[in-house]
Amino acid sequence: MTSMSSAGPSLQNEWLKHAPPPRPLGPGEKWNVFLSYRSINRAWVLNLYDVLCQHGHHVFIDQCALKPGDELLLRLQDALQASQAGVLIWSDAATESDWVLKEYATLEGLSEKKKGFQFIPISLDGSEVPLFAGNRIHLDFRTYPDGPNGGELMRLLHAVVGQTLSFESAKFADEQDEEARRAGAEIAAAVHRGNADRLVHLAEQADIVWVTSPVLASKAAEGLLSLGKNDAAVLLLKGICKRFPRAVRPKQLYASALLRRAEGTDLDDAQEILGVLYEEGQRDSETVLFYARSWMDSYVKSNNGFELKRSRDLYVEAFNRAPDDYATGINAAAKSVLMGSAEDLKAAEVYAARVEQIVGNKPHPNDYWKTAAVGLVFLIRRDYVAAARIFDEAVSMAPKEIGSHQSTWTQVYRLVEKLQPTINERATVRSTFLHLPDPPS
Repeated sequence: MTSMSSAGPSLQNEWLKHAPPPRPLGPGEKWNVFLSYRSINRAWVLNLYDVLCQHGHHVFIDQCALKPGDELLLRLQDALQASQAGVLIWSDAATESDWVLKEYATLEGLSEKKKGFQFIPISLDGSEVPLFAGNRIHLDFRTYPDGPNGGELMRLLHAVVGQTLSFESAKFADEQDEEARRAGAEIAAAVHRGNADRLVHLAEQADIVWVTSPVLASKAAEGLLSLGKNDAAVLLLKGICKRFPRAVRPKQLYASALLRRAEGTDLDDAQEILGVLYEEGQRDSETVLFYARSWMDSYVKSNNGFELKRSRDLYVEAFNRAPDDYATGINAAAKSVLMGSAEDLKAAEVYAARVEQIVGNKPHPNDYWKTAAVGLVFLIRRDYVAAARIFDEAVSMAPKEIGSHQSTWTQVYRLVEKLQPTINERATVRSTFLHLPDPPS
């Protein structure tokens, strides 16, 4: 098999032969592409941000370009006016909001008033196109749930610069669609079987869809983390970061892998990576979530209450930036419980209630993390029987994902230590995680 390192440049050149370059920025222009989206789709959008930057585009994404204290509407309007193209990303979760109507109207109006402005709607899950968007051609990324790739990415790269595909490029795009769909299915199948070696083998592929975007390799690395294969994930992600130096998502995952492995200087190295991203303004909720996790790990080692507070405050910052992000919300609630004051416990109840509005109170089929968040809401409310039932559902739907189980159990264990349930209640919660050892207190 040809290695990615040796085949990468030639395959990337084959891709770039069909992918148009960004348009030069003209007077008053600062951005090639403006991304409009709901924070619930943040992970997908961050992958799109990475790919566009990798292709040389200057990309506006609010969570990275805005800073606390900015006048939101004014900054967004200024950024739109200074952009050559606008991409509206929606999914079923976003179409219920007035946001879609408002953003669509804004972008549609700009495309009519500003000469050369390109407006491209994107659907992520095949949800029904809103009535007001029915007359505009949109791109359908339903077969790319983890990030843009393949032929649809090629079509998007043409659309943002206002070009149509040539016959040769259209044929190439169709071929890449098939390759990318197959690769995504192979990753998912390997994770479900718990086959870490297969994930590593897949990530070493030299096909174009693997070397022109970090999406597939990052997904394989996420699979390794979910299976608890942290050493393999660290090794893989180190290579991805080197191959895609401008991409943010691989750096986030690399730091996460170091935190999970927790050997030698791993914690310091992870905090360095995440701290630099944070200070550079990469304050999307995923970066802040991992950065907050690093401060929690520091607290476990030092027992310094200021580090616990720093962790909690970062989770709160991320939740406030992305109010529909249940992951940062449930962590903000959990860390408030660990802090323990009457004021903190009240805050924990508020955060838990906000999370419940997002995730509900029932399991989510085939979604381990969302289901685990439901269980944590019950746990924070001291409903130990309901929490145990939901945790059991989560573990049952992803039986091979030991790394995911361990992450949840660590959170559960520390909450139980703080909440001090009865012996029987403690045993009820522990029953789901009998296959795991207790984490450090």
